[in-house]
Amino acid sequence: MSSTTRKVANTIHKTTKRNRSPSLDVIHSQIETAVTIKSQSISESPHRAKKQKLLESYASESPFLNFPHPTPSEALAVFDILSKAHPHHILSRNFLSPKTNTNANSAATCGNVPNVIDSLIGTILSQNTSGKNSSGAKASLDAAFGRNNFAAIASAPREAVVEAIRHGGLANKKAATIQKLLQSIEERHGGYSLQHLADIGKDGKPYSDIEIMKELTSYDGVGPKTASCVLMFCLGRDSFAVDTHIFRLSKVLGWVPPDADRILTQAHLDIMLPAELKYGLHVLMIQHGRTCKGCKKVESSAACVLRDFVKESRVSKLS
Repeated sequence: MSSTTRKVANTIHKTTKRNRSPSLDVIHSQIETAVTIKSQSISESPHRAKKQKLLESYASESPFLNFPHPTPSEALAVFDILSKAHPHHILSRNFLSPKTNTNANSAATCGNVPNVIDSLIGTILSQNTSGKNSSGAKASLDAAFGRNNFAAIASAPREAVVEAIRHGGLANKKAATIQKLLQSIEERHGGYSLQHLADIGKDGKPYSDIEIMKELTSYDGVGPKTASCVLMFCLGRDSFAVDTHIFRLSKVLGWVPPDADRILTQAHLDIMLPAELKYGLHVLMIQHGRTCKGCKKVESSAACVLRDFVKESRVSKLS
């Protein structure tokens, strides 16, 4: 019996104690009706429906059908340039294997841990804050409730979760998101686990990237970027998450139309970029975006290897 069913049953039991006791069939009927209504309200969330529609629309084709960039050669050129600019940055996906990295802080490793829910929580804590703040918040959360003790987090008073992650930024919002995520997973799957996404599906084949994206983004607070990070760092898939740094650099490089938003940028680049370059470009573009002063402002006088690349490409096309 799920937590939702138990709550409904308890409510009905308290109500009927004051009145004439109904038959078991009536109680079961009331429970099923209430749970159905609850499930319908969850599935009809407008924001969730919008995310699902976007995924279905751009699963196999770009939202910018007639926009030809980036080409594979352009992507490779940028990869080579950034590799030389940041030679000490780790590019191999295997530098921390999720299967063996069981004690890692999921916020500090971009979700590079074996547990899918742990990866999700770490990525949520990383939103709109620094790495230091998010990793500190995750360490505090683990200390307060126990590592991967999702039942304790889900059932705790909201303020206790807020207090545990307070110094990570946006604590009230993130605490609500994490608790609702855990409660939704338990209601849907009967337990606190999403490890089926890392296993073989019912047809004997691994779940496809789009199947995993649909599952993850069906939860409130989990957008395409968060889901893509879990795909990349936890599940080892060739996905391309677009954060604020990558979004800005994509505009600098002319890889998306000027009016593209971040969600459509991710949908476009995930289609256009060669699979073997996605992980490396993701890591390198974030590193460059964080450290390069020359590409943060158009009028900046500081040097930027990507702006130089764009200028040289334009001169080459004109000559």
